[in-house]
Amino acid sequence: MADDPLSRTFAALADPTRRALLARLARGEATVNELAEPFPISLQAVSRHLKVLEAAGLISRGRDAQWRPCRLEAAPLERASVWIERYRDRWEDRFERLDQEIRRIQDGSEKGNDHE
Repeated sequence: MADDPLSRTFAALADPTRRALLARLARGEATVNELAEPFPISLQAVSRHLKVLEAAGLISRGRDAQWRPCRLEAAPLERASVWIERYRDRWEDRFERLDQEIRRIQDGSEKGNDHE
């Protein structure tokens, strides 16, 4: 996995199981057993996914006596969102210019059809 935080975030988000784990944690803290419950994979496999998420800074694990809750950490997701948003603005601008050009061409075609 790459060393920079943004690459670690996107690599962690690339897996649908990890995205589902994050979606569950967005509703509140949960133990590994609670997180593993809906998945048809071993507890060990869920733990490996959680380690990837933790290494990316997307989750943290606490300790409360015997209870070790996992919780979502929003900062890496916010950084990824800012990065994506920067490119979204560029693409939306390009699509708007493309729409304008298509309308200009269509308007020209309609005017040309009036003379037939």
